[in-house]
Amino acid sequence: MNAIAKVSRFVGRTFSLWVILFACLGFFLPGIFVYLKGYISLLLGIAMFGMGLTLSSADFREVFRRPAEVLIGVVGHYIIMPLLAYLLARVLNLPPDIAVGVILVGCCPSGTASNVMTLLSKGDVALGVSIASVSTLIAPLATPALIGLLAGRWMPIDGGALIRDILMVVILPIILGVIVKTLFKKQAEASVQVLPLVSTLAIVIIVAIVVGGSKSKIIESGLLIFAVVILHNLLGFVLGYLFAKLFRMNPSKRKAILFETGMQNSGLGAALASAHFNPIAAVPSAIFSVWHNISGSLLATWFARKADSEAASEANR
Repeated sequence: MNAIAKVSRFVGRTFSLWVILFACLGFFLPGIFVYLKGYISLLLGIAMFGMGLTLSSADFREVFRRPAEVLIGVVGHYIIMPLLAYLLARVLNLPPDIAVGVILVGCCPSGTASNVMTLLSKGDVALGVSIASVSTLIAPLATPALIGLLAGRWMPIDGGALIRDILMVVILPIILGVIVKTLFKKQAEASVQVLPLVSTLAIVIIVAIVVGGSKSKIIESGLLIFAVVILHNLLGFVLGYLFAKLFRMNPSKRKAILFETGMQNSGLGAALASAHFNPIAAVPSAIFSVWHNISGSLLATWFARKADSEAASEANR
């Protein structure tokens, strides 16, 4: 178990590299992954079950300890990213399937990778975890409502089906994870050591499946999708930081809000797009999964070095 735990921690720390690797495998060896399309929801459910195993009462106590700050983060997340996606789709006159795919990923809750980036950046991790938890728990209502409101001009949206799928692949696995942790606390705590390995494997396989299944469309529209995804993510970071600054939050809290705003649960986006829309609609989620881990890692590293430099300057005074 000790060796597996070490491998799991290594995989968790190098998550971005594994996403890139499997995206490339999906693109160059699509035949390996396309037959796994029917397992996307199951794979995401496994990752969400792992999230449930890691949740604790402390995460929710934080919500009640500083509800205003958590509310600011959740509201900022569900306003900034969906509206950015909608504006980019309109301004760039995106084709319907790509527009819906960009809006869909913009309306998803925060991803677990955002908490890792907040930690690496020396931001307020407790605040970030609370925002991610709340945004995920309200996703069955918030995500379908926003998709219907913003993407309905491009194609019909079945809000009821979206709610059902989010409940099944996100909320139910999380609840099961919490129940298992409550009933089998010792075993659950031991299994947490291998969760980064399991969750990473589930997400990167989803990325490979989506990329492999949409290879021809990526070749045709890849540059456009990459440009939109990069703009969406970077503008989300900037506006998330400014949104937190507007409420006079300190730098540590601004970093948490920034990452919780700009990083999405792109696995959920890919699962919903694959189940309800044209396969090309899942590509923005797959590319987002690759890109936001690259940009998030670079930004977190810069923030951490800046914090270390400021601390050293302060110590020398």
